[in-house]
Amino acid sequence: MSSKEIRYYSTNGNAEKASFKEALLRGQAPDKGLYMPDKIPKLSQELIRSMKKMPYSEIAFTIIKQFTDIPEEHLLKITREAYDFEIPLERVYGNIHLMRLDKGPTCSFKDFAARTMARLMQHYLEKENKKLVILTATSGDTGSAVANAFYKVKGIRVIVLFPEKEVSEIQRRQMTTLGNNIISIAIEGKFDDCQALVKQAFADPELQDIGLSSANSINIGRLLPQSAYYFYAYSRLAAKEEAIFSVPSGNFGNLMGGLIAKRMGLPVSKFIAATNENDEFPNFLRTGRYAAIRPSRACISNAMNVGHPSNLARLIALYGGRMDEKGNILKQPDMDKMREGIFAASISDNETRATIKEVYEKYRKILEPHGAVAFAGLQRFLKNNKAGICISLETADPAKFPDEIRKAINIKPPVPRALDELKYAEDKFEKIPAC
Repeated sequence: MSSKEIRYYSTNGNAEKASFKEALLRGQAPDKGLYMPDKIPKLSQELIRSMKKMPYSEIAFTIIKQFTDIPEEHLLKITREAYDFEIPLERVYGNIHLMRLDKGPTCSFKDFAARTMARLMQHYLEKENKKLVILTATSGDTGSAVANAFYKVKGIRVIVLFPEKEVSEIQRRQMTTLGNNIISIAIEGKFDDCQALVKQAFADPELQDIGLSSANSINIGRLLPQSAYYFYAYSRLAAKEEAIFSVPSGNFGNLMGGLIAKRMGLPVSKFIAATNENDEFPNFLRTGRYAAIRPSRACISNAMNVGHPSNLARLIALYGGRMDEKGNILKQPDMDKMREGIFAASISDNETRATIKEVYEKYRKILEPHGAVAFAGLQRFLKNNKAGICISLETADPAKFPDEIRKAINIKPPVPRALDELKYAEDKFEKIPAC
């Protein structure tokens, strides 16, 4: 299938289909829906097996080129520039592994998508000599990854909204110490308030002329690159058997990347959607009835404090249903197929802390709260299910959460140089009330 054959439809169903470039630069569809590819290309098992010999940048290139019309030589240059850091895969015990996605410049898995997306946008903007304003909401790591990825990128200004009291000091300083084309604004409220302001701005006709786009996971350009690390982990660990992935899930972009990878042919028997105490999705999967949590519950895995995940609209569309931006289900998805492919678990803060402690004491692996939620979700699944290769995603460096790590295992996690240097930088941000 040629990437030119793929068009991008809105999950709300009331907007014209768009090209990849249009979907990328708009961020959100005009009818407030999220863009989804109308076809998901299937890769041959021979190609997937050949990824064992590819570096990560080439795997990412192979996946992303299925969806874009960017010339291959330019796209390969983009992925090589974006992925210049390691992706450790660590055995914990038996067939249980961690995939550490925390070695990028901001020590977060968000680097994988944000760095590629920034370069994709720059490619199109330079061709047309246009400018763009990126408006994004963050519950923790998205803001810092986006700010770093777009820092000093010509023609792009970035405005990041974050909940004032629900990001760690390190997460905040990664956004607020850059300056230049990066503007950070603290919202006196929750992540959902930040997300609502972003969606409101995109729907405001008076703001259409300033060239707004988004860089969090409502943007298709953030979503598609995330599929690549599932292929990478499988290529290194799983050989010919099906894999199980446990994914810490907040706004559900990470899980959606995995589900798209599976639709592309990646042999996955089950995804574990591990949430914190914001359990709207586990409840939905169990009952078939969706109810957003407003306000969202504040948990130590703060990047997952999302009471109504935007990407649920995409997930439901993937299974044949339709959900609007407010969380109303207009068409029920195939719940049987969804339950067949996804196991959902809600993990409390106490369970999260206990998991950090147990994994360190038994296996000498340090998990941060989000990775601990995923690992606890995997353990819950394994209580009643046999499994082959299992891969739990660790999404941030433990040094971003020193207080919680100290409480759980009484040690101070090593601080990467990129984080240590933040304490010397000047911290600047605005503050506004939630609407």
